[in-house]
Amino acid sequence: MRIDAHQHFWSIARGDYGWLTPELAPLYRDYLPDDLSPLLQRAGIDGTILVQAAPTVAETEYMLSLANETPFIKGVVGWVDFEAPDAPSQIAVMAENPALVGLRPMIQDIADPDWMLGPTLTPAFEAVQANDLTFDALTLPHHLGSLRQLLVRHPQMRVVIDHGSKPLIRDGVMQGWAEDIAALARESTAYCKLSGLVTEANPDWQADDLRSYVQHLLDTFGPSRLIWGSDWPVCTLASTYERWLDTTNTLLSALTQPERDAVLGGNAAGAYYLRD
Repeated sequence: MRIDAHQHFWSIARGDYGWLTPELAPLYRDYLPDDLSPLLQRAGIDGTILVQAAPTVAETEYMLSLANETPFIKGVVGWVDFEAPDAPSQIAVMAENPALVGLRPMIQDIADPDWMLGPTLTPAFEAVQANDLTFDALTLPHHLGSLRQLLVRHPQMRVVIDHGSKPLIRDGVMQGWAEDIAALARESTAYCKLSGLVTEANPDWQADDLRSYVQHLLDTFGPSRLIWGSDWPVCTLASTYERWLDTTNTLLSALTQPERDAVLGGNAAGAYYLRD
């Protein structure tokens, strides 16, 4: 299958998308399965991973309800309060729904860069692993040191790094990010998403602006641990769905067909234990 491993839906009236304000005019409307379905069909994408966009359990329940109604949603990455004393039991209950494949705290929005290393979070991370879920790491470059430490603590936990940890493409900066992401790839079994890069670039971006970052991710994680995602509809701030997929194919053109197939679907199936 070809899998878009990172997309979102939201309904504004639900009211828990704190980051989504009228100032983000192109995004400030409902985005639902009927909006994405024709894009997937034209792109030849067989299924998606639906990822949380609000830090509430209600958001997870909403996404699971969409998954139950939408055949192309192959899995849901939800949210739970990792700091809650009953987080492990909440995770166990959520995991009873087979559509739930992972969990994602919104680390990029948390002020403390070492938050993920807090000792009170250990039971939640252990519950993620015990319930056979994947941990999505929504990090920025300055979080990578802490993420490396976290993965040393939990070496058996399946981890997917979102958006290549958002390198500073707009500023043309690779130093720091490049060394840290390489060390993390070398020292862990984590996967990394080839997603969210166009919104980190300048508005007039071209494929060559992304090339060195994508090549570095290929060099460090290899085609067996990179996972393609659209980050739709957020990507529409900088690109159409089709343009990002076409750009991906251009940037991966040196790979063999089996390697491209892995990045565009096979690796997502492995990272999230997709059942079909």
